[in-house]
Amino acid sequence: MKKTLAPKPLAPQTRRERNRAEMRAAILDTARAVMRQDGVAALNLNKVAAEIGIKTPSLYEYFDGKMAIYDALFRQGIELFSARMNRVWQTATTWHDALRAAIETYMQFALDYPELFQLCFERPVPGFAPTEETMQVSWTMLRASDQHIARLIQATAIPSRLSPRQVSDLGIAMMHGLTAQHMANEPHLPVGKGRYGSLIPAAVALFQTAWTQAPKNNAPAKAETKLKTKRGERKK
Repeated sequence: MKKTLAPKPLAPQTRRERNRAEMRAAILDTARAVMRQDGVAALNLNKVAAEIGIKTPSLYEYFDGKMAIYDALFRQGIELFSARMNRVWQTATTWHDALRAAIETYMQFALDYPELFQLCFERPVPGFAPTEETMQVSWTMLRASDQHIARLIQATAIPSRLSPRQVSDLGIAMMHGLTAQHMANEPHLPVGKGRYGSLIPAAVALFQTAWTQAPKNNAPAKAETKLKTKRGERKK
């Protein structure tokens, strides 16, 4: 009969790393709870430490300070949102399906994680700026979105006069505007309901109009040339 060996105890270093990771997670979870209750900019390290049951100086063993906690939460928020958007890109087959799903995903993220939504997509904390490493996570998500949008533009039968970057920027502006208004006025209502949540289908329709009728990039230059000609100025 084969002898079953008892599992070896974790090495001290591995155990310390695990304990450290668990404490960091507890600090971030508690910080989010404090931010949700008191406001994102009102994060108080004394309150976080008290909720966890440690002394405030002990927090600095895990984070350099309040801005480091904000930075870690910013990255956490971007990663959570990116995972949700990846599911949108994997299932959407047309640009209008992708846009509607993106707006709904953005609004649902704000409802589920209001403190992370504000930290990642607004500027509630004076003086806070994500580190370059954390911003790379955000830029990676944005570049991936641009690639998916370019793919949908190529696949659609509707000609676009906007570049993928412009399509993305316009979509971001629309979904943030609707979501910000929804969160400011009716955060108790689910996605698709209320004064602004119910406007998602109309936003998609307006987006289609802008996409197909937007002036070409060189239109302003042509208009300026015509104006100069009318004034008697020589074309250059």
